[in-house]
Amino acid sequence: MLKLIITFLAACLCAASCTAGAFDDPVQPTSSAPAPMAPEFTGINHWINSAPLTMQQLRGKVVLVEFWTYDCINCIHVLPHMKQLHERYAAQGLVVVGVHTPEYGHERILGNLENAVKRFGIRYPVAQDNDYKTWDAFGNQYWPAQYLINQDGRIVYRHFGEGGYADTEARIQHLLGKR
Repeated sequence: MLKLIITFLAACLCAASCTAGAFDDPVQPTSSAPAPMAPEFTGINHWINSAPLTMQQLRGKVVLVEFWTYDCINCIHVLPHMKQLHERYAAQGLVVVGVHTPEYGHERILGNLENAVKRFGIRYPVAQDNDYKTWDAFGNQYWPAQYLINQDGRIVYRHFGEGGYADTEARIQHLLGKR
């Protein structure tokens, strides 16, 4: 009986560790307050698949920042969609940046993250945010979370959790002038 209770509690903790429910948060600028500027990548421990990037050098491009961690099942479900967006739109000006912000101690180890990036076939830049500096700069609270940034460096759309793939892609197409 004790084993059953422990198993149940462990399953609850795992399920609660990532955000399963998806919701969008379109950033609605007002006439007096435009959409917020995207913060810089801050406190990044390592960059994988890229030299260090800055929001300043990404101006003029559409940027999709995704907060994830490699042991989060919801993040794993979102990865194929992030990879597809990178493959479809990188040549047209989209830059996907995965910000890996670990939940567990073993996710902080660079070798483990590099193995996960290789295992999942991620080819876009991945920033290791072990100290949650970029996470905090964005005011993020969820895994997975996507922030869409326009060519002027402003956050124009946020999506938390799984799903919303068609809406996210439509917004990317709009920013790239495809719609």
